[in-house]
Amino acid sequence: QVQLVESGGGLVQPGGSLRLSCAASGSIFSISDMGWYRQAPGSQRELVATTTRGGSTKYADSVNGRFTISTDNAKNTVYLQMNSLKPEDTGVYYCNAYIRFDPVNTHRSYWGQGTQVTVSS
Repeated sequence: QVQLVESGGGLVQPGGSLRLSCAASGSIFSISDMGWYRQAPGSQRELVATTTRGGSTKYADSVNGRFTISTDNAKNTVYLQMNSLKPEDTGVYYCNAYIRFDPVNTHRSYWGQGTQVTVSS
């Protein structure tokens, strides 16, 4: 079994910053890609940022230059530093990771439970 536990969400004023964390735990053999997605009320879940274990990153156009994704591979943890936050960044942020538990099977996608980010004055 694997768990992805997110933390760091909350209420922040426009222009402020937040740092999200997501730690993967369990009988993990390896993790390939990790990333963050978000879902606003009434909208579909959308990609925010992803990173490979080798450090290649991808960002949504709407957050490029404001958000930074990073990992601590030794801790199986992914972070999302969010700066210059805007009201349209409001939503539930979900952590995603591709994990495998042995050297034979392929990586499978797992999701965290989500953490609320609200940007409002």
